[in-house]
Amino acid sequence: MKSERYFFQTSQLQNLLDKLQDAGYTCVGPQVRDDAIIYDEINSVEQFPRGINDQQQPGSYSLNSNQSTKFFSWANGPQAIKPLLFTAKEKLWQSKQSTDGQITFKTCDPDPKPIAIIGARACDIAAMKIQDQHFLQQQFVDPYYKARRGNLLIIAVNCSHPADTCFCHSTGDGPFVDDGADIVLTELENGFLCEAQTSQGEKILHGLLLEDCKNEQLEESERIKSNASKQKRKLPEFDIKSRLFNELNNDAWHAIASECLSCGNCTSVCPTCFCHGENDVPELDGKSSAHFREWDSCFGQGHSYIHGITIRSQTSQRYRQWLVHKFSTWHEQYGRSGCVGCGRCITWCPVAIDVTESVAQFVDRRCD
Repeated sequence: MKSERYFFQTSQLQNLLDKLQDAGYTCVGPQVRDDAIIYDEINSVEQFPRGINDQQQPGSYSLNSNQSTKFFSWANGPQAIKPLLFTAKEKLWQSKQSTDGQITFKTCDPDPKPIAIIGARACDIAAMKIQDQHFLQQQFVDPYYKARRGNLLIIAVNCSHPADTCFCHSTGDGPFVDDGADIVLTELENGFLCEAQTSQGEKILHGLLLEDCKNEQLEESERIKSNASKQKRKLPEFDIKSRLFNELNNDAWHAIASECLSCGNCTSVCPTCFCHGENDVPELDGKSSAHFREWDSCFGQGHSYIHGITIRSQTSQRYRQWLVHKFSTWHEQYGRSGCVGCGRCITWCPVAIDVTESVAQFVDRRCD
């Protein structure tokens, strides 16, 4: 569902946070920590990164203060929605040995608290939809993801200041939110345009001092959208899905791998990657242990280890696996590319590998 757009003054933003907390939500929002914009628990607008903008380039991220009074005049940080739904490490079950030698197993049932995330961007929501497909819409539903997803309320903010590394307009995933949020905000000079996309969102907005939109406010929103769509980076315009799959033996993979460190930074900050590993952690008494699931990366050599053989032993093979899966075979699984154009993998790559340039290396070659 979509409702009419309204406007509320900047002073009402704190009231929105208060209303969310009164409704039982723990608010999670952007704030500056360790020289980056991260998402963490928040209860005051004073914690928002007001008057802050980010400078992002391949392998580079920094924050600067400006004279703006806006809270969301930045592109993104290293986090998206994924850590709130598919956590980096969680206990799935535990085992215990009794005095008579019997071993019992107990699952760890998820018990998430309601969370409202403020400031999610269009690319983040597009990535969440892909995660939903993987964890909720397959033969087996992940109960941990499902429980958190059912307790998440999303207040999105349309992007007004894309970074140099952003290319969501090229993938069709931004810069404005079409659907997938409960409330969508557009930050203007003196307040916010707001639109409820769900009944939950309507309940939250109800009670705020909302005003009818004026033509000049709608025009300001359209200018913001137009400017945010003028991104410097974009994916090359050819059939990436077919081309990559037909270039598995191209020497370009080795050229890219000569720079890649196989550090896994790109998969850690990627909002759609879902690879994970599982391991048992025994207690020192030798009578109990816990079974954990935690994020993993296809760039790790052990990720393709099977019965004494490492299938992808070379960095070139691991980079090829990641890129071909993301842009080619992902279509077979989920009906679209696994890239939403957020540009995080470019910014947070320590050697400044640009995924759009990696794809473009195959632009002049013809498929067999």
